Amino acid sequence: MDKLKNLGFSIGIFACLFKIMSWAGANILLIIGLSLLGLYFLIKVFIKNK
Repeated sequence: MDKLKNLGFSIGIFACLFKIMSWAGANILLIIGLSLLGLYFLIKVFIKNK
């Protein structure tokens, strides 16, 4: 679970860097990173810690 969160955050940070530098691919990186974070939080809500 933490790997999913860390991957989402790292892709999101790279996407912000790409946006600031106006490099190609920033939009798709933002979509992927935020989707991974959204998926992580959805899983976190529906699966309770044991």
